[in-house]
Amino acid sequence: MTGPGPFDSFGNILSGLSKRLGLESRLLELRLRHRWRDIVGEPMASHTWPAQIRFKKLYLLVRNPVWLQQLTFLKPALLTKLQAESGPGSVTDIAFRVGEIPDETGTIPASPATDLRSAQSEQSLAELVVHTAMIQDPSIRERLREVISRYPARLPPRPARGPSQAP
Repeated sequence: MTGPGPFDSFGNILSGLSKRLGLESRLLELRLRHRWRDIVGEPMASHTWPAQIRFKKLYLLVRNPVWLQQLTFLKPALLTKLQAESGPGSVTDIAFRVGEIPDETGTIPASPATDLRSAQSEQSLAELVVHTAMIQDPSIRERLREVISRYPARLPPRPARGPSQAP
């Protein structure tokens, strides 16, 4: 009589599950954000932030055009560091974008001038902040957030259309 078969470790099970569900890049994003200062060092980490990974390309937010230019020259070395951290082939390219860098908790600091929370849910507020984060000028960014947050409230209700009516 044979004993029970070999057991898989919990890590192997989660790894297989994340692959099947297509969550690998999202998990890698979270790991990079968590360890960003350790991977790239303090000077670079204070001026950059890993925004997202799509199709093995890391989209990196950079504080200003000067850092963007510098990182363009450092791209091969940064790519090597990222591949050493996450494994070869997990990140094959880096795209730089100028934008606002989140604070220590990973959230973009909100301006105290405008409180958008009363008009929107937390999810739509977070989406609004992400979409406007790349705007450098704080007053323009805040004004755009105000305008966008009010837009759905100003739309008149659309009349219901029947199947025979053309759009």
